[in-house]
Amino acid sequence: MSINHHVVVLGGGYAGMMSSVRLARRMRGRQDVHITLIDPSPRFTERLRLHQLAAGHELGDFRMADLLAGTGVEFVCGTATAIDIETRQVAVETLGRRRVLNYDTLVYTLGSITDTSTVPGAEEHAYTLDSVQQAERIARRLAEIAAVGGTVTVCGAGLTGVETAAEIAEAYPGLRVSLIGRGEPAAVMGSRARAHVRESFDRLGVRVRDGVVSKVLPDAVELDGTELLASDITLWTAGMRVSNLAAESGIGTETSGFVVTDPTLRSRTNPDIYAAGDAAAIRQPWGRLHGTCQSAGPSGAHVADSIARQLNGHEPKPFRFGYFLNRSASAAATASPNSSGPTTPRGASHSPASGPSATRSPSAAGH
Repeated sequence: MSINHHVVVLGGGYAGMMSSVRLARRMRGRQDVHITLIDPSPRFTERLRLHQLAAGHELGDFRMADLLAGTGVEFVCGTATAIDIETRQVAVETLGRRRVLNYDTLVYTLGSITDTSTVPGAEEHAYTLDSVQQAERIARRLAEIAAVGGTVTVCGAGLTGVETAAEIAEAYPGLRVSLIGRGEPAAVMGSRARAHVRESFDRLGVRVRDGVVSKVLPDAVELDGTELLASDITLWTAGMRVSNLAAESGIGTETSGFVVTDPTLRSRTNPDIYAAGDAAAIRQPWGRLHGTCQSAGPSGAHVADSIARQLNGHEPKPFRFGYFLNRSASAAATASPNSSGPTTPRGASHSPASGPSATRSPSAAGH
């Protein structure tokens, strides 16, 4: 088989997996196109469910090789350590060996991790939900302190923090669970949803504290620089950061390391590179796209469609993403090609929508 075009996808999360599988389907029958997906884990990580694993629940075991079986996508279990944008090569460390892959098109979907660098002690003493291994560490620690009725502190009042606090409180009713954050928990949601969160926290006994964590200690957190709160385990869910691989390789990024993209999700400095998911700085007419799995899937799908259009001799189209109104709380998520920006009113649930590229990833079967 003669390969004329090699597409290398860095990162096998929601965006990377979607890009790989969708592009493989678009290129079915094309013997001149080869797709390689690189990720350090042999297992697909359902990040939006890691709080459940931390609380002691079992998750589905989705192996990358199984998810990619029959697609024609080659999987390389390894870590990308360098990108040479001049020679179009990616260096990969795999099983202690260095491998170099040439690419014609690079898809940058390395995702993000929790940012524990902003508060003293968070890096050393706080737990995060960035991987299966970290979630399992939390599960073991919770089981230990549950026997003595210990204290749990969740830092960050966003959706991850809310889900984590509620899940732990429900799984371990004997633990004293606190949520600390600036402002109301789940503030991005509508009034009915926020009321439901408050009612659930009251029912589960989750204590909410409004404030700023100024230091994390081995057995406590410091609040607003003055008050010490005892904590047998501290979970950090506030903020995120991305790999500095793109910036170090000379790819145009923001100061925080997010790859700057044009409307089609191509790198503004390197048109042979696309970026999607958390690692990409994606802007829409209504503002900056927030990095979540809900936007990672559609952005990854759009990258696949854009590459397919290019390989078929057409220009890629701009990416469109927004939210549509859904007045039925039980209605299923649906894609709409005519979405305009976020217009969710108070009390209404919302689901992501984008152009025709908004489809579910193969891993969604486990959701």
